[in-house]
Amino acid sequence: MSRWLLKSLLFVAAASAVCRADDAAEWKVGVATVAITPHQPMWMAGYAGRTKPSEGVLSELHAKALAIEDSAGARVVIVTTDLISIPRPLRQQVAKAVAEKYKLDPKGLLLNCSHTHCGPVVKDDLEMSVMYPLDPEQRQRVESYFVSLTDKLVGVIGAAVEDLQPAKLSYSHARCSVAMNRRLPTKEGFQNSPYPDGPVDHDVPVLRVESLDGKTLRAVAFGYACHNTSTGIMQINADYAGFAQAEIEKAHPGATALFVMGCGGDQNPYPRGQIEWAMTHGKTLATAVEAALLPVPKPIRGPLKFDLKEVDLPFESVTRAELLERRKHKDGYEQRRSEALLAELEKNGKVRESYPYPVQVLQFGGDLTMVTLGGEVVIDYSLRLKRELGPGPVWVAGYSNDVMAYIPSERVLKEGGYEGAGAMRYSNLPSAWRTGVEDRIITTVRELTELLRK
Repeated sequence: MSRWLLKSLLFVAAASAVCRADDAAEWKVGVATVAITPHQPMWMAGYAGRTKPSEGVLSELHAKALAIEDSAGARVVIVTTDLISIPRPLRQQVAKAVAEKYKLDPKGLLLNCSHTHCGPVVKDDLEMSVMYPLDPEQRQRVESYFVSLTDKLVGVIGAAVEDLQPAKLSYSHARCSVAMNRRLPTKEGFQNSPYPDGPVDHDVPVLRVESLDGKTLRAVAFGYACHNTSTGIMQINADYAGFAQAEIEKAHPGATALFVMGCGGDQNPYPRGQIEWAMTHGKTLATAVEAALLPVPKPIRGPLKFDLKEVDLPFESVTRAELLERRKHKDGYEQRRSEALLAELEKNGKVRESYPYPVQVLQFGGDLTMVTLGGEVVIDYSLRLKRELGPGPVWVAGYSNDVMAYIPSERVLKEGGYEGAGAMRYSNLPSAWRTGVEDRIITTVRELTELLRK
């Protein structure tokens, strides 16, 4: 063998070793899970028509944390929860605690909820004063659950950080047909009913976490844009998203499945109304995830960049006279809402004119952009952002970091209906969003994305 050939082979071997070393140092990932099922009968969130607390547990509720760190030490933690919402106070307390304990930048913390309608009420002014008629005992249980939940979320984040170890990240996606648009146009306005001609997003994005040798599947984070409202039974359960996670974990022992709720504000699972449908939809979604795991996935490279910004979304103006008139309304929710707003007016001299809305972007090199939005975001946002931020993979999640109200697109705001303004009657927010809310949100997403992609 010539000296030239020998030197060439040694150079190739050295280069390959460097590449393998670089691959080994590319990512560290940690995963953790904690049960967050309430131990006592509690008022269940989501449906205003319920008149009593829960009656047992059909399936456990969980919070799961996925900590991701690049070779430079930049770190994010994605937390998924089987909860109706992430109230602003919950996000604030958890973010503060993990910043102090684990040096986690609050901008790198993503809290997402599945929006199951068969979980407990989570403490918030909105839920405590307007939507749910809680007696003193139930109020105390909600208070106690909030304290316990906060501690568990901080703990599961810490456990994921402590579990950080070298890993491979990759991305793929599939499709699932569980969701259908629910804004049916009628002569009387838009009704909450199946509307097969309405916009929908059937994409199922999948982030795959494997051991460095590719032999062990450690975690699968997957998303879908659809309400978790397959059932309204009085037993605690995580609806289709919970059953989907259980199916995936059953098929891949040792792996953790994390569901990330998408922009499903105007999407329902159909058929619905029975627990059997929740189980069926869960299996259907799990099958889509399995399909996404079949093709050769796209490797995800660093660096990891992230940012979070709050943009003020303005409300339509409301006067004291209007609130006094609303208080006379026959509807109990409007009465309680008016009382809450009048109390706010008395305390602060005015009612809120805007809301600090969270927009977050996680940028995985040039391989994946993940956009997270607060509130119950309608599907128009997902479709628009993927169209405008592409052509690379863009994952859009709603129900993240603060779930305060429905977030209509400009189209839905003009059309009205439940997602446009009707659902505000269940909150202590003063009025409908003002025209232009969509552009404010989209502009903020663009600004953050352009900055992080540089």
